[in-house]
Amino acid sequence: MSQLPLFDVSGKSLGEVNASDSVFAQEPNEQVVYDVLKWYQASKRRGTHSTKTRAEVRGGGKKPWRQKGTGRARAGSIRSPLWVKGGVAFGPKPRSYGYALPKKVRKLALKIVLSDKAKEGKLKVVEELKLPAMKTKEAKKLLKVLAISGKIVVLLAEDNELFRKAARNLPGVVILSCSELNIFDLLKSDWVVVEKKAIEKIEGVL
Repeated sequence: MSQLPLFDVSGKSLGEVNASDSVFAQEPNEQVVYDVLKWYQASKRRGTHSTKTRAEVRGGGKKPWRQKGTGRARAGSIRSPLWVKGGVAFGPKPRSYGYALPKKVRKLALKIVLSDKAKEGKLKVVEELKLPAMKTKEAKKLLKVLAISGKIVVLLAEDNELFRKAARNLPGVVILSCSELNIFDLLKSDWVVVEKKAIEKIEGVL
């Protein structure tokens, strides 16, 4: 079992908490992390780009000039891709960029990144993220006593509306439930803060 540092909301150390080696002590594998990150970003692409073909642009129903005898090149429509304001040949059309990736690989990448954060000492477990009031300054104070700054991912064990609303305006702070855990936010973060009860849930999901 891995040992992760445990703190309370005042920043006081409460010792350590046990965590599964299969989730928080994985060996590094850059290729797996790269593959999953690429898959995640591809899945997020909207793919709404679109161009009009010669069949979709307005005009061009009449042949510009007769086929022979004018000395000019043959032309059948003023909306040919060769003409100004003509259609686009082989242009982009709306499509999905998503593709399938094995669930085992996606879970393994999350384990690797969490393990890397734990190894670097950038993962802190808090007994319970409980604030005295729904105020941003209270959430800011909590993160300050934990001695963390920069980009922070906070993993909640359950829907904590009080903390979520208090901390959502803090720059660089991303609040996620265990089911929302993703590799993109983890890789961008400098610190990961996890509620103690969330440890079991993360181990269950992964």
